[in-house]
Amino acid sequence: MKTLTRINTIEQLNDGIALSSEAPLLLFKHSTRCPISAHAYKEVSAYLQDSPADEVNYSIIYVVEDRSVSLEAADRLGVKHESPQVILVKNGTPVWHTSHSQITSSGLRSVLSKS
Repeated sequence: MKTLTRINTIEQLNDGIALSSEAPLLLFKHSTRCPISAHAYKEVSAYLQDSPADEVNYSIIYVVEDRSVSLEAADRLGVKHESPQVILVKNGTPVWHTSHSQITSSGLRSVLSKS
């Protein structure tokens, strides 16, 4: 089973984005204070427990606890901040993103099987 690696520094964020040239990065921005985000977290977890794409790196940013990192991700990637949100990064560039109730295990499977 794949797990989410927490990103809580801008250096870790920069490293993850840089490494996306070797393996795609799925970045999950999660709020521990939001019930919609709690549901999205369950969907991401369900995806990770059920045959996730092995070549993808999976990371999580806690948007409340690590606000500066979350805002930096929005700035660096040019994707308007939302929470919950998933962003797929390849070669340092976001190639797909979605948010809120659009985050589903089946949706992730569909997009990431093509990565």
